[in-house]
Amino acid sequence: MAGCASAPTSQERPAQPAAPAAQATQPAPKPGPAETKPGLDRSGSKQVGKASFYADKFSGRKMADGSRMDPRDDNAASKTLPLGTTAKVTNLETGRSAVVTIQDRGPYVKGRIVDLSPATAREIGISRENGVAQVEVTPLSIPQPDGKKPASDAGR
Repeated sequence: MAGCASAPTSQERPAQPAAPAAQATQPAPKPGPAETKPGLDRSGSKQVGKASFYADKFSGRKMADGSRMDPRDDNAASKTLPLGTTAKVTNLETGRSAVVTIQDRGPYVKGRIVDLSPATAREIGISRENGVAQVEVTPLSIPQPDGKKPASDAGR
């Protein structure tokens, strides 16, 4: 059967190299509050998109940074900003703004860039009736993974 290609049989396959001897390994350290996970935005660039606010059922629940969600606090959730980031959130419809601390991950609804505590949402003009608003998120201080001073917006 010259010229006919076929998959090699188990007898024709080259032997696999032996796996290295088992070595004692230590578990990898967990990322700290600044998080070193790829995909986090440490650039300090402004983001524009939709903001919503935490539902009542999240009150008192543990957030990604380990603290409890307080609906009266300035906490917020972002998928891309590192935990511990302080940011100014401006409602582009009302012009009102507030400073928040990113303490959680989310929002998990397509098209939204930040979830705000109910108090912060009210402060910038997002009510239960309208629920979502177009906002600009401007990072003010971003924790760095290597322990250096936080990056800040030069315009402050």
